[in-house]
Amino acid sequence: GSHDSFSYWVDEKSPVGPDQATAIKRLARISLVKKIMKKWSVTQNLTFKEQLEVGIRYFDLRVSSKPGETGQETYFIHGLFGIKVWDGLKEINTFLEQHPKEVVFLDFNHFYAMDDSHHYFLIDRILSAFGSRLCSVECVEHVTLQYMWEKKHQVLVFYHYPLHEEYPFLWPGSKMPAPWANTTNVHKLLQFLETTREERSRYGTFHVSQAILTPRVKTIARHLVRGLKNTLVHRNLPLILNWVKAQKPGVMGVNIITSDFVELVDFPAAVIALNDLLLEEDESAA
Repeated sequence: GSHDSFSYWVDEKSPVGPDQATAIKRLARISLVKKIMKKWSVTQNLTFKEQLEVGIRYFDLRVSSKPGETGQETYFIHGLFGIKVWDGLKEINTFLEQHPKEVVFLDFNHFYAMDDSHHYFLIDRILSAFGSRLCSVECVEHVTLQYMWEKKHQVLVFYHYPLHEEYPFLWPGSKMPAPWANTTNVHKLLQFLETTREERSRYGTFHVSQAILTPRVKTIARHLVRGLKNTLVHRNLPLILNWVKAQKPGVMGVNIITSDFVELVDFPAAVIALNDLLLEEDESAA
């Protein structure tokens, strides 16, 4: 999976997002501030299509309406506004049309400046984009690739807002826990990933290991112009990748792992390779 999957493009000319503190919004009237914000808001280089092509199948999505706009249009957001959600959904659907056996997880986990009318609009967009490809809520353990192929389903949508109850194709957010370490220290991060993996629910949910470091205000202040990638990600990715390679999938093991800048160390290939361990288990059981 990718963290803040949509953030490969954010708009410096847009207003600062409602996910930001008032002090940041005031500062952002200075044009240089938005340039700096962009360096810390972008966590991916690849578009949705490019992420899909390298093997990403879980997308971490944050959505907002745009202040001052009429209508219910929604946009991806991380500090600054990204593309329209509709454009992203269409791009993902095009890939799925071309690859009918592929399955994606869309995790809508943060919403900003949205009332129910925005949600109804967005849910209608999701239905319009994917239609019969949407997989209805089911016991997690039943959702195998075989099950998805038989039903011709390709999309699981997790929707962290109460309206999910009105739609059979919206999985509740509780089915996709994604504990967050909130640290700049890679050793604390790895310790956290170990602990939360052990706490992973044995039954009934998917689970995200967020292999990401989060800058604090002072981190940003010290390294203003270097940005997230040069300050935190480049230096620590090799250690994070080593942790990934040492994991086992399956019950009490890892399930979905997310990272920033997924292409920097061929992170997707390392995660995908873990599935071979499950095949080996099946063969030895047979």
